[in-house]
Amino acid sequence: MLSDLLKNLNKELRPENIHQTWRFQEFLQMVTDNPATTLRDIFQIFTDMVQYYACENGKCALSNGLMQIENVNLENIFVKDCEEPFFFDALFANRFVKLINGFKQGVQNTNIFLFEGPPGSGKSTFLNNLLEKFEKYTQLSEGTSYQTTWKVPTYKIHKSLNRFLEDFLQKDLPNFQEISQNKNDFPPNSPKKDLPDVVQFVCPNHDHPILHIPKSHRLEFLKKLIPDKEFLEKLTTEKEYEWIQQEDSCAVCGAFYDALLEKLGEHSAVWDMIFVKKVHFNRKYSEGISIYNPGDNFIEIPQKNSTIQQQINQLFRNEEVQYTYSHLAKTNNGIYTLMDIKENNVKRLMHLHGIISDGVHKVDFLEEKIKSLFLGSVNPADKVHYEQMPSFKDRIITLNVPYILDYSIEVRIYLRKFGEEIRKSFLPNVLENIAKIIIATRLSVESNTIRQWLRQPARYHKHLDKDFLLLKMELYANNVPGWLSEEDAKKYEEKIKKDLAQESEQEGRKGFSGRQSLNLFNALFTKYSKNEKIITMQMVENYFLKKGKIHEEIPDGFIESLVEMYDFKVIQEMKESIYSYNQDKIQNDIQNYIVSINFEHETNIFNPYTKTEIPVSETHFGEFEAIILGINATWGEKIQFRQNTRTEYVSNTLAQEINMQGKPILETTQYKKLFEKYTHNLKNNALSAYVNTETFRRALQDYNSHNFNAYDQRLRQDITQLITNLQKKFEYTEEGAKQVCIYSWDKGLLKKYAS
Repeated sequence: MLSDLLKNLNKELRPENIHQTWRFQEFLQMVTDNPATTLRDIFQIFTDMVQYYACENGKCALSNGLMQIENVNLENIFVKDCEEPFFFDALFANRFVKLINGFKQGVQNTNIFLFEGPPGSGKSTFLNNLLEKFEKYTQLSEGTSYQTTWKVPTYKIHKSLNRFLEDFLQKDLPNFQEISQNKNDFPPNSPKKDLPDVVQFVCPNHDHPILHIPKSHRLEFLKKLIPDKEFLEKLTTEKEYEWIQQEDSCAVCGAFYDALLEKLGEHSAVWDMIFVKKVHFNRKYSEGISIYNPGDNFIEIPQKNSTIQQQINQLFRNEEVQYTYSHLAKTNNGIYTLMDIKENNVKRLMHLHGIISDGVHKVDFLEEKIKSLFLGSVNPADKVHYEQMPSFKDRIITLNVPYILDYSIEVRIYLRKFGEEIRKSFLPNVLENIAKIIIATRLSVESNTIRQWLRQPARYHKHLDKDFLLLKMELYANNVPGWLSEEDAKKYEEKIKKDLAQESEQEGRKGFSGRQSLNLFNALFTKYSKNEKIITMQMVENYFLKKGKIHEEIPDGFIESLVEMYDFKVIQEMKESIYSYNQDKIQNDIQNYIVSINFEHETNIFNPYTKTEIPVSETHFGEFEAIILGINATWGEKIQFRQNTRTEYVSNTLAQEINMQGKPILETTQYKKLFEKYTHNLKNNALSAYVNTETFRRALQDYNSHNFNAYDQRLRQDITQLITNLQKKFEYTEEGAKQVCIYSWDKGLLKKYAS
């Protein structure tokens, strides 16, 4: 049983054969069949990795908007299956996609990309997750990249080798290992007998195999090799493929190739000794991915392999081919990463100065070409290490990694850290408001873009703070608020979005860090959750207003504006919940009013639309007009409204739409306008009857108890509907619904906002 268990586990753990090799001709056939995946450098593979994880089926083109990205899901890279997720907002996603799109511009190998952010912004987590996903991608068939490996049979090099044996080897080289292993078969003047039958090594610089086609003939060769005309168009015109036409093999492979050519006399004989192997990226061993922390020792010693060097020297009976390379070779066509520019990483950055500028450096007497994706993270305070070097500064591309500016993402961080169940401890919207208070400390109180955009901000006093931070938070979260006027919403166009995105580059660099935010939240939650009561907005307000230095970090007046906006939203939820929509009654009320205003008071008339008899009286008119015009409408306003309604009905509704066009009254323009206004005002005044009624508050406290049955039937019906709909529509618990209704009554919100 144990043996079977181990066998099954072995099958499940059996890795992909990373040691598989292909002959050079086999690889060229792979290029013929699929050039797009076989002819890729590190920048193309990195871009393909982002597409693979972030785009549906891995086939979409990376596209970005100014404040919104469509068809791209970066969470698959930074959140999904990550031990420590990196949460980001739309602003950061936009910057990242722009950066990746820039990788196709052909100049990326002359730059280092630094991710700049204040302490606690998560830039280290971001880099770690990015590299982890890249490593996983390269282990998939879709992420395969290729490198050169050499396999040279020692007897092939000796010029006096038996002609028969040489002809045989030329015809069937792949079977060279099956040839007799008896060293006595070699001629007396063969290479030293302590040489292995095959001298083999992997290119230390991870040379792409296509580079062994001489550069002068490479493009024409590929044009004949590849039948895909669309790909050939890209190959010859797009910058991302310039490397295929311009690059040479590394110094080690170049010298080895020349030495073989001198011995063998033909390029085809050399190509027979080139094999192709999959690159195995492994950050643990710095294979293809190297990460350097500030405390890691800085080493510049050239790397050598005495065994391989000795075999090469004996093979060619000279020392012309030097198997020497630098530590940078391990990430050539890979990723070289500096985690924080300080201590020894400052030395490493300075060492990269000439390499990034020129792409070459000396290793002993060899000129080593380096093409790597150079990444790093940096705190703003550490930029002094390179800012004074203009030539180097021009080679640095910075991506801003600020503190989160999207309150919904901030809430996700809380839920991730403390568990999804904590949401039940807060009234709806309160958790989001905590996040907004935190984010307010990270924003600038100046926004010329918004001030120029909104010409009449006073109209939004229920939704805005004096610094527009609440509006900015919505826009940064990709939400265009519904309370904006139609005129202002239309003005929110590309220029404003672009200017706002530009402003955002300077935000999120101050205020509460991610770690501080979690500590504050934990302290608040611990304080108020002890009594097992639901945490309210009033508790949050009291917590931050009494927190001394913490309160000083929050923009002046912001909490007060946030609470006012919260109060207004709560009343709107209560109105929506208590409002009873009876369409038949509303239809009858409107039709009866339209018909009755054409007759004298104190008479009974027959309404042809509703087929009912209605009394015409001032009371009948007044009830309808109180809803349409409001309870404070003057007598003159009522008379004017009746005259306008009568005129429109007679001249247009009846004469044109009903008699001439044959429309039912419910489809006329006049009816639709009255219906919209009537229902809106019904909802808006739904709480008016309870503004000054103490009984309303007592009934709320007694809800779902024996005492509740003692109240008036209409009151019981309204409160039951209110509590039920708050749970159904706005995710309150029953206790939370009661609590927020009592809060609204005690604070006088019904009187303030009910009508």
